[in-house]
Amino acid sequence: MDRAPGIDHRRIFGIETEYGVSLTGGDGDCSAGQVAMAMFRSLVERNRSTNIYLSNGARLYLDVGSHPEYATAEALTPMDALIQDLAGERIMANLARQAGSILADRLGPGARVHVFKNNVDARGHSFGCHENYLLRRQVPLEMVRGQLVPFLVTRQLFTGAGRLGEDGFQLSQRADFLDEAVSSATTRARPMVNTRDEPHADPDRYRRLHVILGDSNRSQTVTWLKLATTHLVLGLIEEEVLAGRSIPFGDCALADPGAAMRSVSRDRNGRVPLDLEGGGTVSALDLQNRYWEACRAYIDDSGDQTGVGIPMVGKVLVLWRAALDALDAGRWEDLADWVDWAAKLRLLKGEEARGADALKARRLDLDYHDIASGRSYGALVRHGMMRTLVDDHRIGEALRTPPQTTRARLRGNFVARAETTPLQWSCDWTRLVLQGNHRHEVRLMDPFAHESDEAYLAMMGELAQDRAVSDPV
Repeated sequence: MDRAPGIDHRRIFGIETEYGVSLTGGDGDCSAGQVAMAMFRSLVERNRSTNIYLSNGARLYLDVGSHPEYATAEALTPMDALIQDLAGERIMANLARQAGSILADRLGPGARVHVFKNNVDARGHSFGCHENYLLRRQVPLEMVRGQLVPFLVTRQLFTGAGRLGEDGFQLSQRADFLDEAVSSATTRARPMVNTRDEPHADPDRYRRLHVILGDSNRSQTVTWLKLATTHLVLGLIEEEVLAGRSIPFGDCALADPGAAMRSVSRDRNGRVPLDLEGGGTVSALDLQNRYWEACRAYIDDSGDQTGVGIPMVGKVLVLWRAALDALDAGRWEDLADWVDWAAKLRLLKGEEARGADALKARRLDLDYHDIASGRSYGALVRHGMMRTLVDDHRIGEALRTPPQTTRARLRGNFVARAETTPLQWSCDWTRLVLQGNHRHEVRLMDPFAHESDEAYLAMMGELAQDRAVSDPV
């Protein structure tokens, strides 16, 4: 294959996770909003806001509907994004423990805070896990709809978190709550890919692809793999667009992506026929095999140029292939040590064999996602029944340290130093502002730029000077 000239295979990744919260065991009522505010109390006292940026480069805030939300710092690889996502879990769990102490004083020692990394509550309300990918502006949105969305719809075969729905077990928690394939709407309809144009980068070169159909995963392996496989598919699309060639996935545009999403979610064998926009049908498994074959050829030709990194790029293909082969052979149990829906289904079948009723099954379904008070997922990890990729030490470092290969390094270091001074400051994804002896403003429009420039050094120098005055040795 002739390479497209001068293509940069690097990408920026990010994950935004909305968490559900509740309280059990207290002597009195306590709404989700009250639980969330108890979690954020110390942050509000320190920052006078429920919307803050952290020293690890991430954003932490209270979203609509009393959902605590954690948006990872910009990451250069799927592994970096995974580590940042796990740091977010740890931060939420720590906030839950603080809230538990606060609420126990008012509601009694039996009060227990629950924080769910899932996507649907007991009342049928859905909340999201949003993936962000920096995408070259040359890729038209129609290409996203026709070539990427079929991959996203069918990847739930290995990325679904699993759910006990009204009509039985489903692969995906989000499948029943999505309407359009690609849209800028978020309230009147839920698209699979949101097209609101907020690139947080040079708008002439990039768009930020905001994927909102995915489930929140507990499995570290799946979180990493869904980012890595999506990156490879996007990389191949970009390569072919820039080279002026046809995309090698073939005619795969779905006639009704929403209906296909719901059908795939109810068929763990991947065999249900999906209607194609151009006529005919194809199964989810066959579509995934098309994407795997095209990405295998892409990797063979690109090697480490894909941006995933060796040896991880090989592991992408191996795991992806293992999932498709297991489902093709009807051996979903083979995936139970790394695919969330399979791990959960194994637990549920075990409880069913012990005579558990429907209420206990639903409690187990929720417990799997409870990062604050849950037991089932942690027990799987401790007993070697769930694979992990990242150890506690690396997660602990990511609580305080931003990724070092993106602009998150500059933002995180700025926040860490600014928090120790009385000076007024603020920041967002693309801007740092300090009101000291002079007003400093640094723009961070290049998400790949992680080295200090003169303006940034001047601002950090004033922060250091103020800190020395405030805290004399």
